[in-house]
Amino acid sequence: MNRIYLVGFMGVGKSTIGKKLAKYLDFEFIDLDDIFEQKYKISIDSFFNKYDEELFRKLEHDMLLETFLKKNAVISTGGGTPCYHNAMEKINSVGYSIYIKMPPSTIAHRLSTAKKKRPLIEGIPKEALKDVIKEKLSVRHPVYKLAHLHINGIEVDIKELAETLLEKIHIG
Repeated sequence: MNRIYLVGFMGVGKSTIGKKLAKYLDFEFIDLDDIFEQKYKISIDSFFNKYDEELFRKLEHDMLLETFLKKNAVISTGGGTPCYHNAMEKINSVGYSIYIKMPPSTIAHRLSTAKKKRPLIEGIPKEALKDVIKEKLSVRHPVYKLAHLHINGIEVDIKELAETLLEKIHIG
C-alpha cells in the first residue's frame, strides 16, 4: 500500500496532518479540496453557491478516482468524500485509510474561528454549530469508522503515526 487516505469531518486537520505525514514519509501530498479549486478555478464555497452539492460530489469522486493511480502519496479527502459513491470501500481497496477523530465541540470551535469558508455550515449560528456537527457526524461516522486506523486529531505525533504506518503496511 503506497497510498494513505485521510478521512474525517471538516476541520479535524486532515490537510495539516497530511502535509506533515507526507513530508516525514517523503511522499507526495494531495489535498482533494485544493486540487478541485485549481482544476475548476473556483472555490468550493463559490461552486456550492453557483451549482449544487450533487454535481460537486460527482466531480470530487472523479478526482478521487484519479488518485488511485498515484504512488507514494498521502491524500487528504474532503469531509464528505468517503460518504458518496461507495468511495470508502474503494479507498480501502487501493490504499490505507486513517480516520481522524475529534469531539464535535472541538470541531465547532475550530470551524467557527477558521478563515476558510465551509459551504455546508455557512450561515449556521455559532451556538447551533455543535448540534449541526453532531447531526452530520451521526450520518458520516458509520462510513468514517470503516477506515483501517482511527486516531485522535488533537496533538497528533507525526513520527509516531508514521512508525505505526510502517509497521502496519508496506510502504514503497
